[in-house]
Parts: sequence; structure tokens; C-alpha cells
Amino acid sequence: MTAKLEQLVHIPADQVKIEGMLVIPEHAKGLVLFAHGSGSSRHSPRNNYVAQVLRESNIGTLLMDLLTPQEDMDYETRFNIPLLTRRLLAATQWIKHESATKNLPIGYFGASTGAAAALQAAAEAGKEISAVVSRGGRPDLAGNSALYNVKSPTLLLIGGFDDVVTELNREAYSHMNCPKEFSIIQGATHLFEEPGTLEEVAHQAAAWFSRYLMPPQVSQL
Repeated sequence: MTAKLEQLVHIPADQVKIEGMLVIPEHAKGLVLFAHGSGSSRHSPRNNYVAQVLRESNIGTLLMDLLTPQEDMDYETRFNIPLLTRRLLAATQWIKHESATKNLPIGYFGASTGAAAALQAAAEAGKEISAVVSRGGRPDLAGNSALYNVKSPTLLLIGGFDDVVTELNREAYSHMNCPKEFSIIQGATHLFEEPGTLEEVAHQAAAWFSRYLMPPQVSQL
């Protein structure tokens, strides 16, 4: 993968700036914004691995910290889904106004609590978001109203041994009214540390985004 653009970016959101790494491959067909889980960061080896696989499929990535280091020290802030959602939407608007990215279809990849923020943001942004993927996520924390209002095709990926999260995802899935898929990764626990399981996550995510990351259709006159 040859990078057309690779740079550290600082995105204004609320009264702070979110730091992230933006990588756009040559011939990119879309851009995926990552919302990581509580206690993680944009340096997460799991999300970075998934991002690498996406870029090999000509999909750009933005790995970012939705909280400042000071905010991340506060346990309650890590679970402040409305705050995380607001930051993700701010990053989305920033992407839409940058010359290098403004024409790229946008997707969200959320892990753990980041999945709830991704789904809330997708519900609010509507057709601006082409696709969503959740890895071991907590979509239930997005709330039933947001889940129902998500229009973006959504893939929920859950570890086969992650029993509690599997049931929470099943319940959330039943409230979703969009094109959707529920995929259990056999042999995986919550962090997908078992051999081959994270590779399967990355493969399914890349296939989902490749399928749905498309420019908005131009109406025919």
C-alpha cells in the first residue's frame, strides 16, 4: 500500500483538539474513522492492525483519541457516550471540509464503548455515513432510539466466547432497522487475542466497508 497522505492531525472539537493519525492510500475509495473503547487509544495494536488491513483494501483510516489525555484519566468520562459521539461528529465534519478527504465516503469502526458512539453518531449523521462496523462493541449503550434511527449498513462482530457482550449485541441488533449483519467470530474472547481471530475481524470489516463505502448516488434528471 502506497500512502498518498500520512499525517498527524489535530481536529477542533468542543474547546479541545483531538489528535489523530490520518492515512489515505492511493486510489482510496473511502475513509474509516476509528472510535476506540474505554481505556484504549489510537495506538491500540488491534485497531492499528485492522486499519492496516483496510488500507491494503484502498480504504483510508483516521485513528484518533476522542478524549484528551486529561479527560481519559477520568473513568466516568470514558463512558460518556454523548461526549464521545459529539467528538466523533466533529471529526466527521472536519473530514468533510478538508480538501484531501472531503469527497471520500465515510465509515465508522467502533470498538467496545466506541461502538456506541459510532452508532449514535451514525444515527445523527444519517446518509453521511456509508457503513458502520462494531468490534466487541457495546451497541446497547447507544440507546434504542439511536439504534432504530441508524440508516448506515451495520456489521456487529462479536467473539464466540464473549457471552455477556454477545447477548447485549443480540438485543441491540433486534432494535436496528438498517441493513445489518450479526457475525460471531468462533473461538474469540472480548479482545480477539486468540490466533486468527483478529485477522477474521479485519477481513470481515474490509469486506463490509468495500461493499458499502460508495459515493452518494447522483440523482438522474
